[in-house]
Amino acid sequence: MPHTTGKISNWLFGALKGLARRSSKTPVGLLIVGATVAPLLVFDWSPSDAALTDPRIEAFLSSTTIPYLPVHPVDEADFPPPLFTKQVKIGKGDTLIALLAREGMTTQEAHRAVKALSKHYDPRQLKPGQELTFTLEPRTLAPKDTIIAALTLRPNIFSEVSLERIDGDQFRSQKRKIAVKRRLVRSEGIIQSSLYVAATNVGVPAPVLMELIRIYSWDVDFQRGIRSGDKFEVMFEKFLTDEGEFVRYGNILYGNLILRDEQNPLYRHKTPKGFVDYFDIKGQSARKALMRTPINGARLSSGYGKRRHPILGYTKMHRGLDFAAPRGTPIYAAGDGVVIRRGRNGAYGNYIRIRHNSEFDTAYAHMRRYHPRVRQGSRVRQGQIIGYVGTTGRSTGPHLHYEILRNNRQVNPLRVKMPSGQKLKGDYLAEFNIVRDKTIRLYYGLPEITKVTKSTEQ
Repeated sequence: MPHTTGKISNWLFGALKGLARRSSKTPVGLLIVGATVAPLLVFDWSPSDAALTDPRIEAFLSSTTIPYLPVHPVDEADFPPPLFTKQVKIGKGDTLIALLAREGMTTQEAHRAVKALSKHYDPRQLKPGQELTFTLEPRTLAPKDTIIAALTLRPNIFSEVSLERIDGDQFRSQKRKIAVKRRLVRSEGIIQSSLYVAATNVGVPAPVLMELIRIYSWDVDFQRGIRSGDKFEVMFEKFLTDEGEFVRYGNILYGNLILRDEQNPLYRHKTPKGFVDYFDIKGQSARKALMRTPINGARLSSGYGKRRHPILGYTKMHRGLDFAAPRGTPIYAAGDGVVIRRGRNGAYGNYIRIRHNSEFDTAYAHMRRYHPRVRQGSRVRQGQIIGYVGTTGRSTGPHLHYEILRNNRQVNPLRVKMPSGQKLKGDYLAEFNIVRDKTIRLYYGLPEITKVTKSTEQ
């Protein structure tokens, strides 16, 4: 075969050589065809052994036991798990050290962390319901195997305190101000059945409504003193972040109950001595020596006077007021004073008596429990929580039995004439008049709203 191929090659080269000598007489196209076909006749184009499939290689590549490319395991350190946050709400009796330990810190670490945080925040000020935000760093992929990388908390709406782990068991804390905007909100409505229903229908928030009831509680009997067609007006504060996120509601700056077409406006004012209260249009404090109703949102279920006793079955003098309310409803001290009795008192059940001055005492009965800070001999302030509604003693259901005692004798809380509060005079009154007029201008300068929402201002 090689010999034959050599002869053919010599003949072709000779023929091409001859054509070249006669190129002037030979067509160009014929020369191109000859040059193209010649290699096909000269070289062997059959498959060589190198191009054939090797059965041994095929078996190796298709093997299921030997990987085509080796796969190396990935170390966890190459791709550590991401940080994540966790919200923790402070419970009753919780301490910061206990919370840190609960999230994986050793006792030594927790003490170092608290010491660093104490530069900007007193951990003893933690209150039940307050929230902490932990930033946790997983050590491994195992669940709950984490360390605390950072901690943030807000002592109030205007500041944020943070704690950061900087090196092993060392920590650094810092404090920053939170930008908060104050907005004034105006709301008003007509009362058809009760102030609570009317205010709720136009979106007045519950905390604002309870405060409005409190500041009028010295003069207004909310069970009997309000009629259909009466009106209310209120202007209060609302705090938002720069991003428009709701923070909380603030103080009521102005309130007015229009009862039987009679105006009863009250204005929030702080005197030069730092005393904050609500004053009427003449500068007379709305606060009296004693509250007529030392409980919010309750229904007067039994008045003062003779009645058929619900348990004993015969007519008996009822020397106080009964306010029906759910178990656990807070009960407030009706005025400043000293607790002269706290404990069981026969049919009264759990009982507290407060001496306010040489003339007046108040008594509170059927309590579920007492506030832990209120003990016999404790001094209390008006509006301070002293206990919670219950049904202890001779009682058919949860309620507060409330008495006012004048010279050690029970009197009708709805009829006793209360000593007036502070009366502004002179320069104090002149300053109040300026605040009062400014408050009125602010109120009427705001658009009336019919619904209050937390997320946005309307």
